[in-house]
Amino acid sequence: MTIPTAIIILFWGILAGIGANINQYWIMSAAPQAPDFANGLFLTSVNLGTTIGTSISGIIITSLGTQEILFVGVIALIISMVFIIMRNIIYRSEAKKV
Repeated sequence: MTIPTAIIILFWGILAGIGANINQYWIMSAAPQAPDFANGLFLTSVNLGTTIGTSISGIIITSLGTQEILFVGVIALIISMVFIIMRNIIYRSEAKKV
């Protein structure tokens, strides 16, 4: 492993940790009256995401090899950003209706 790759992986891990905290905040703020339910929903979504992500990663590594895994990670990041932007647009339009 080269040093630039290690730095990218470290930065990627930090972003993933920040993202998990943001996701938990979003879920907890969506159901403040039921914190136990919201926490259970968060844990379920994290476990489901880990399972699906690991499965897709295994298929990609088997098909393309480990050389393309960072490229696939960048694509996943872009797709995630699109969904976050879509969520924010929907949330803002619903907040304006109220």
